[in-house]
Amino acid sequence: MDIITFNEVDESLFNSEFKVEHFHTGTSMKADVVILDINTIFEFEENKAEVTKDKYVSIAVIEDESDYDAFKNFGIDAWILASEISQINNIVNLVNKRFLS
Repeated sequence: MDIITFNEVDESLFNSEFKVEHFHTGTSMKADVVILDINTIFEFEENKAEVTKDKYVSIAVIEDESDYDAFKNFGIDAWILASEISQINNIVNLVNKRFLS
């Protein structure tokens, strides 16, 4: 599965079967999963046609409920708290089963 992050996420958190690239360092693929945060939502919106496959899932990393309120108008598929980012593989696997399979 191909993942592009718009925010800083430690790539070592991801399972080895995932190919992870950071948008700001350049991408060589189109994403099945995009990970972003409140600071990168507009950048993602401006570039999503170029970096995503026809069928993709977006995951927002949120700090608190106020971030959720800001995201709800953008059609984000899933959310994870920044404090729980070590569980990112669980949410990636879940969205893969629910949305991409």
